[in-house]
This record gives sequence, structure tokens and C-alpha cells, in this order.
Amino acid sequence: MKTGPAVLRLLTPASAVIVLLLAAGCGYSIQRHADLPYKEIAIGVIENRTLQPKLEDKLHNALVEEFLRQGITVNRNSPSKLTAVINNFEMSSLSEKEEVTIQYRVLVNADFRLVDKDGKELEIKNINSPFIVSFAGSEDLGKLLAARETAEDKALKDVASEVAGALIYK
Repeated sequence: MKTGPAVLRLLTPASAVIVLLLAAGCGYSIQRHADLPYKEIAIGVIENRTLQPKLEDKLHNALVEEFLRQGITVNRNSPSKLTAVINNFEMSSLSEKEEVTIQYRVLVNADFRLVDKDGKELEIKNINSPFIVSFAGSEDLGKLLAARETAEDKALKDVASEVAGALIYK
């Protein structure tokens, strides 16, 4: 018995329309490139007011990746310029075993400012990494540092995603 034709019958244009309508009813929308509020953006100075080194570089990289994923070109000569201030970086203990932390939580908070081509300013305040990014501790210091680095990157990617969403769906 061949299942190929039965599967193909399920993928008709009518079923595709139904799936899109269901997705739209759940709060999702399809954003065409032509409908994006920004075609390109420049990422300006990112100020790190925390004691955690290199967060500004990591946030810059996360923003570039997220804007490209959303179809927005990052160009340093763009008239729309985004700047940021990283206000808080917190790494706290989630759980301990025999007085040794075995699971950590990473949270990041930042403010953003966009100046568009017309000189209008948009401030996006108090963007937090919306999800708790956690990682497990390890007795091996190298593994612990690698896990921490990965958790930092994930928290900053979450912040970048929140900012891109705020700009696209404002």
C-alpha cells in the first residue's frame, strides 16, 4: 500500500489556507519583507553598565543575527540607528547540593533607543531576557565556564528577539 498520494491530498491549497487562518486566529501573523517598518538598521554604541565583560559585543552579535533572521539588513550607514545600554546582568543560584551551587540562572536587562531616518526617537525601556536561562554547575571549571558562556549568549539572544519584535510589531 502506497501512502504518498494520500499525504499529497492532505497538502492541498485549501488546507494550506485553513492552516494559515488558524495560525492567524492564534495571534500569529505573516510579515512580508515589503511590510517591515525597517528594511535596514545600523547598530550603534552598546554601553555595558555591568561588571560582566564583553556583554556589549555579545549583544551586538545577537542583534545582528536576529535582524538578519527577521529580514532586516544591518548596515552601519543606515539612517535608522539603534543604540543600547545594558543595565543589569544577574547570575544567581537556583539550586544547591551540599552547599555547592549546581544550577544557575542568568538574567539580562537593557534599554534601547532607535533614531529613524526622519530623526524621530523611539525608546524601548526595560527589556529583559523573557525566559529564565539556566545552566548546571560542574566540578570541572572549564565545563562550568563554557556552560556560563552559552547561558549568557542565550539570554542576550532572547533580549535581541524581544527588541526586534518590539520594532517590527510596534
